[in-house]
Amino acid sequence: MKISHTVEFPAPPHEVFEMLAEPRFQEAKCGATAALEHAVDVELSGDKTIIRTERVLPARGLPDYARNMVGETLKVGEKQEWGPQTADGSRHGTIDLQIHGVPLSLTGTVRLEPGGAGTVQHIDGDLKAKVPLIGGKIEKAAAPIIESAIEVEHRTGVNWLNGARD
Repeated sequence: MKISHTVEFPAPPHEVFEMLAEPRFQEAKCGATAALEHAVDVELSGDKTIIRTERVLPARGLPDYARNMVGETLKVGEKQEWGPQTADGSRHGTIDLQIHGVPLSLTGTVRLEPGGAGTVQHIDGDLKAKVPLIGGKIEKAAAPIIESAIEVEHRTGVNWLNGARD
């Protein structure tokens, strides 16, 4: 199942990227998505920036058949790998989201580009549930939850850029 989401941030791309690569922002993002526990790691590897988060999230919102597979919590690992800044401030990267213990993943691309209120972020990915017979149902149940998390992360970012950094 395709997931495509575009949001705007009120700052130029280099400021938005600095925010994304700030461990305190990643911690705020994890907290805003109702993580019961989380871990954050940001590392530089050559000209790449790698952002990893691990979150334990409540499984509420999932249909019963999906919650029966995962239990009361989900362990979600996210890895974003960003390339260097281009002349106009744009950055391109990849995203890999894994739900541990369940064959459900989101892989795709992320982009920051000048535009809109300052920066436009594009997220394009493929959500896959490798479960015979009910994989499509799990994807349809998970998609709104992932899109909601993207919106929460966006609001957290806008608030961060506007000075709310706790």
